[in-house]
Amino acid sequence: MMSEERARAALELSGIDHTIVRHGPVSSLVEAASARGVAPNQVVKTLVVRRGEDDYLFILVPGDRQISWPKLRALLGVSRLSMPNAETARDVTGYERGTITPFGALHAWPVVADVRVRGTISIGAGAHGVSASADAGDVVRALSAPVADVTARQAPDAG
Repeated sequence: MMSEERARAALELSGIDHTIVRHGPVSSLVEAASARGVAPNQVVKTLVVRRGEDDYLFILVPGDRQISWPKLRALLGVSRLSMPNAETARDVTGYERGTITPFGALHAWPVVADVRVRGTISIGAGAHGVSASADAGDVVRALSAPVADVTARQAPDAG
Protein backbone atom coordinates (compact mmCIF):
# COMPACT_ATOMS: atom_id res chain seq x y z
CA MET A 1 0.00 0.00 0.00
CA MET A 2 1.39 3.41 -0.91
CA SER A 3 2.07 5.81 1.95
CA GLU A 4 -0.69 8.23 0.92
CA GLU A 5 -3.22 5.40 0.83
CA ARG A 6 -2.03 4.15 4.23
CA ALA A 7 -2.47 7.62 5.75
CA ARG A 8 -5.89 8.10 4.18
CA ALA A 9 -7.08 4.66 5.36
CA ALA A 10 -5.89 5.40 8.91
CA LEU A 11 -7.64 8.77 8.88
CA GLU A 12 -10.86 7.05 7.76
CA LEU A 13 -10.51 4.40 10.48
CA SER A 14 -9.98 7.08 13.12
CA GLY A 15 -13.52 8.30 12.50
CA ILE A 16 -12.51 11.97 12.59
CA ASP A 17 -14.11 14.38 10.19
CA HIS A 18 -11.38 15.46 7.78
CA THR A 19 -10.83 16.78 4.28
CA ILE A 20 -7.93 15.70 2.06
CA VAL A 21 -6.31 18.70 0.35
CA ARG A 22 -4.05 18.27 -2.68
CA HIS A 23 -1.73 20.99 -3.91
CA GLY A 24 1.46 21.31 -5.90
CA PRO A 25 4.98 21.48 -4.53
CA VAL A 26 5.66 24.12 -1.87
CA SER A 27 9.00 25.42 -0.65
CA SER A 28 8.07 27.27 2.53
CA LEU A 29 5.64 27.35 5.41
CA VAL A 30 3.90 30.41 3.93
CA GLU A 31 3.45 28.64 0.57
CA ALA A 32 2.15 25.50 2.28
CA ALA A 33 -0.34 27.50 4.35
CA SER A 34 -1.53 29.41 1.29
CA ALA A 35 -1.91 26.22 -0.77
CA ARG A 36 -3.88 24.59 2.04
CA GLY A 37 -6.03 27.65 2.74
CA VAL A 38 -4.95 28.04 6.36
CA ALA A 39 -2.73 30.36 8.43
CA PRO A 40 0.90 29.29 8.98
CA ASN A 41 0.23 28.37 12.63
CA GLN A 42 -2.52 25.97 11.46
CA VAL A 43 -0.05 23.92 9.41
CA VAL A 44 0.98 21.25 11.90
CA LYS A 45 4.34 19.56 11.46
CA THR A 46 4.69 16.00 12.68
CA LEU A 47 8.25 15.70 13.95
CA VAL A 48 9.88 12.39 14.84
CA VAL A 49 11.97 12.38 18.01
CA ARG A 50 14.24 9.56 19.17
CA ARG A 51 14.13 8.76 22.88
CA GLY A 52 16.32 5.67 22.75
CA GLU A 53 17.15 2.67 20.61
CA ASP A 54 14.01 1.77 18.64
CA ASP A 55 12.03 4.21 20.82
CA TYR A 56 10.51 7.16 18.99
CA LEU A 57 7.60 9.52 19.38
CA PHE A 58 5.73 12.03 17.26
CA ILE A 59 5.51 15.69 18.27
CA LEU A 60 2.75 17.81 16.69
CA VAL A 61 4.15 21.32 16.27
CA PRO A 62 2.44 24.41 14.80
CA GLY A 63 4.19 25.50 11.61
CA ASP A 64 5.42 28.76 13.12
CA ARG A 65 6.98 27.04 16.16
CA GLN A 66 9.84 24.63 16.87
CA ILE A 67 10.45 22.02 19.55
CA SER A 68 11.73 23.40 22.85
CA TRP A 69 14.15 20.64 23.80
CA PRO A 70 14.33 21.60 27.50
CA LYS A 71 10.50 21.59 27.77
CA LEU A 72 10.16 18.28 25.92
CA ARG A 73 12.92 16.58 27.95
CA ALA A 74 11.26 17.78 31.17
CA LEU A 75 7.85 16.51 30.06
CA LEU A 76 9.23 13.11 29.12
CA GLY A 77 11.54 12.86 32.13
CA VAL A 78 14.61 12.16 30.02
CA SER A 79 18.00 13.84 29.75
CA ARG A 80 18.56 13.16 26.07
CA LEU A 81 16.49 13.31 22.88
CA SER A 82 17.46 13.58 19.24
CA MET A 83 15.95 13.88 15.79
CA PRO A 84 16.71 10.98 13.46
CA ASN A 85 18.13 11.62 10.01
CA ALA A 86 15.75 11.53 7.04
CA GLU A 87 16.49 7.89 6.21
CA THR A 88 15.89 6.69 9.76
CA ALA A 89 12.71 8.78 10.04
CA ARG A 90 11.42 7.12 6.85
CA ASP A 91 12.39 3.66 8.11
CA VAL A 92 10.59 4.04 11.45
CA THR A 93 7.47 5.83 10.14
CA GLY A 94 7.06 4.66 6.55
CA TYR A 95 6.89 8.30 5.42
CA GLU A 96 9.41 10.69 3.88
CA ARG A 97 10.20 13.94 5.68
CA GLY A 98 7.61 16.53 4.76
CA THR A 99 4.88 13.88 4.54
CA ILE A 100 5.09 12.33 8.03
CA THR A 101 1.88 11.81 9.94
CA PRO A 102 1.02 9.60 12.92
CA PHE A 103 -1.94 8.32 10.88
CA GLY A 104 -0.91 5.07 9.22
CA ALA A 105 2.70 5.20 10.39
CA LEU A 106 4.47 1.83 10.46
CA HIS A 107 4.54 1.94 14.27
CA ALA A 108 2.00 3.48 16.62
CA TRP A 109 4.60 5.63 18.36
CA PRO A 110 3.30 7.86 21.17
CA VAL A 111 2.18 11.35 20.14
CA VAL A 112 2.54 14.63 22.06
CA ALA A 113 0.69 17.73 20.82
CA ASP A 114 1.84 21.24 21.62
CA VAL A 115 -0.79 23.32 23.45
CA ARG A 116 -0.97 25.66 20.45
CA VAL A 117 -2.29 22.89 18.18
CA ARG A 118 -5.94 23.94 18.18
CA GLY A 119 -8.79 24.93 15.91
CA THR A 120 -8.76 23.72 12.33
CA ILE A 121 -5.37 22.29 11.46
CA SER A 122 -3.70 20.94 8.35
CA ILE A 123 -1.52 17.87 8.93
CA GLY A 124 0.59 15.81 6.54
CA ALA A 125 -1.17 12.95 4.81
CA GLY A 126 1.60 10.66 3.63
CA ALA A 127 2.67 12.27 0.34
CA HIS A 128 4.17 15.54 -0.83
CA GLY A 129 1.45 18.04 -1.74
CA VAL A 130 -1.23 16.16 0.22
CA SER A 131 -2.58 17.14 3.62
CA ALA A 132 -5.61 16.55 5.79
CA SER A 133 -7.61 19.35 7.38
CA ALA A 134 -9.36 18.45 10.62
CA ASP A 135 -10.28 19.78 14.04
CA ALA A 136 -7.22 19.71 16.32
CA GLY A 137 -9.27 18.38 19.25
CA ASP A 138 -10.47 15.44 17.14
CA VAL A 139 -6.92 14.70 15.99
CA VAL A 140 -5.54 14.86 19.55
CA ARG A 141 -8.31 12.56 20.84
CA ALA A 142 -7.92 10.07 17.97
CA LEU A 143 -4.18 9.84 18.64
CA SER A 144 -4.57 9.77 22.47
CA ALA A 145 -2.01 12.56 22.53
CA PRO A 146 -1.22 14.40 25.73
CA VAL A 147 -1.20 18.16 25.22
CA ALA A 148 1.69 20.16 26.69
CA ASP A 149 3.74 23.29 26.15
CA VAL A 150 6.67 21.77 24.23
CA THR A 151 7.55 24.44 21.66
CA ALA A 152 9.29 27.77 21.32
CA ARG A 153 9.03 30.52 18.74
CA GLN A 154 10.51 29.60 15.39
CA ALA A 155 13.87 31.23 14.70
CA PRO A 156 13.34 34.21 12.34
CA ASP A 157 15.38 32.68 9.50
CA ALA A 158 13.79 29.20 9.73
CA GLY A 159 11.15 28.15 7.26
